[in-house]
Amino acid sequence: MGSVQRAMRLLESVAEHEHGAPAKQLARETGLALPTAYHLLRTLVHEGYLRRDKGLFFLGEAAERLSSSGAQQKRRSTVVEALAHWRDLIGVPVYYAQYRDGEIEVLCVSDTPGNPAVEEWADFRETGHAHAIGQCLLAQLDEEARRDHLDRYPVRSITPYTVRDHHSLLRRLERTGRMAPVIERQEYALGTMCAAIPITLGNAAATMAISLPAHQADRLLVATQQLQEEIGRLMGSLAISISI
Repeated sequence: MGSVQRAMRLLESVAEHEHGAPAKQLARETGLALPTAYHLLRTLVHEGYLRRDKGLFFLGEAAERLSSSGAQQKRRSTVVEALAHWRDLIGVPVYYAQYRDGEIEVLCVSDTPGNPAVEEWADFRETGHAHAIGQCLLAQLDEEARRDHLDRYPVRSITPYTVRDHHSLLRRLERTGRMAPVIERQEYALGTMCAAIPITLGNAAATMAISLPAHQADRLLVATQQLQEEIGRLMGSLAISISI
C-alpha cells in the first residue's frame, strides 16, 4: 500500500508540470528519497502511466486514458442529475437520446416507480418511425441520412396508431420544424404518449423526451413546454456534458 501511495503522489506531481519535470524535482516535491523515486518512476514508465523524454517525466497514455474516463463519467453524472431534477420537477419520466453512427441510442432514462418509463417492447433503434424520440432525431437529419436510416429500418405498424407507410412518415418529418417538439400519441405503445424536444449539439442530432399515460393527455403539452423552459435554462452548462 505504501508503494501505491508513493506512486500516486508521483503521478500527481507530474500532472502539475505541463512541460515535464526531472526525477530530482519530483522526488523533492513528493518527499521521497531519490532512489525510491527513480524506482517508482521507471515502473510507472514501464506500465505506460508516465513517459520519459530527455530526462523529463510526463503523463503517459495510460494516465491520460484514466483522466479521459473520469471526465466522461463526470459529464454523464451531470446529465443524470439534470434528468432526475426534471423528472421530479415535472413529475414525468425523462429520456436523453442521440443519433450516432447511423443508430438511435437512448443514452439515459430517469423515472420512478410511480412514473415508470415506457417499456422497450420493440427495439427503439428499429422503430424510430413509431416513437417521438426517433421521429425527433430523424427530423433533424438531412434527407440522405434519413432515407438511409429508413432503408435499413423500414416503416412498419407497431400499433393501430403508427404511421402507415414510408411516404407518410417522410411528409410528416418534412413538415416538422427542425427545432420543434415532436408529439406522438400511442404510436409506439398503446396507452402511452410521448413528446421529444430537439437539442442543438453542433451537427449532431439529439433530443430530450418525456412520456405520459394516455389518460393524462391534458398534461402533455404543459409538461413539454415546462421541459423546454428547463432545457433552455440549463443548456449552457449541459452543452458539453450531453455529448456523452
